[in-house]
Amino acid sequence: MSTHEQPAAPGQCSRRSVVRGTVAVAGGVLLGGAVDLGLAAPVHAGPAGFPVYNRKEWGARPYRRRAQVLDNGPTHIVVHHTATANSTNYSKEHAFELSRSIQRYHMRANRWDDTGQHLTISRGGVVMEGRNGTLPAIRRGGHVLGAHTANHNSHTIGIENEGTYTSALPTTELLNALVETCAWLCVAYGLNPSLAIVGHRDYNATACPGDQLYAMLPQLRTDVGARLARLETRLAQLGAEDIAEEQWPSYPDVPTGERSVPFEHGPGIGHDDLTL
Repeated sequence: MSTHEQPAAPGQCSRRSVVRGTVAVAGGVLLGGAVDLGLAAPVHAGPAGFPVYNRKEWGARPYRRRAQVLDNGPTHIVVHHTATANSTNYSKEHAFELSRSIQRYHMRANRWDDTGQHLTISRGGVVMEGRNGTLPAIRRGGHVLGAHTANHNSHTIGIENEGTYTSALPTTELLNALVETCAWLCVAYGLNPSLAIVGHRDYNATACPGDQLYAMLPQLRTDVGARLARLETRLAQLGAEDIAEEQWPSYPDVPTGERSVPFEHGPGIGHDDLTL
């Protein structure tokens, strides 16, 4: 057992107690304003926030097989890094090429049916849909079966963050977008950020998401919690029995000498997973 920092106590908020934090925009969603709305307010276009660009907008290639959609939402949000260069190009065009590059790698090198992660955030803070069907599933409270965390894809939603954070720090733009994205997912699925937000290394023996980004996860949980505290209805805590024991992180040791290859940052598919 490693010494990774673990959440203090299990729990989550009731999905019925909060309004979903999404606003439809050009086929994608808009993060930000809707998270601030209380129960009495309808879901409508609120203040400008972070758009989530859909697959058509970033130019995804066709998937080989449509992703399976599960009725139950995820229990955990897994933070990854892409293990790519820490680009200083923060443009939307660069972000879209990043998503296309990840999809090419996952489909060609890994021979998966589609890109493995659900969402991707560039160093410029551009948020993009990943695996096919992700945005519609989130809107319905369902879960697309991804390929990002070996043996735990059925109950985790994965966010790829552009860059390598073994020693470098993420950009402010990326971190701000990550806070908004995690807050949106916590509202959509009724999750408690202090328990739900974990790193890839908490489930699999991998260096992902890098020592620096991993060390920032406690602050990320705090920032997302503060974001959600603006809701008129506060988080309602549930007990540990609401999440199956096998779905909790096992916190394995971080391996030494892991391969350093872009988009290859540890186990994404395991023997317990049902899909590529």
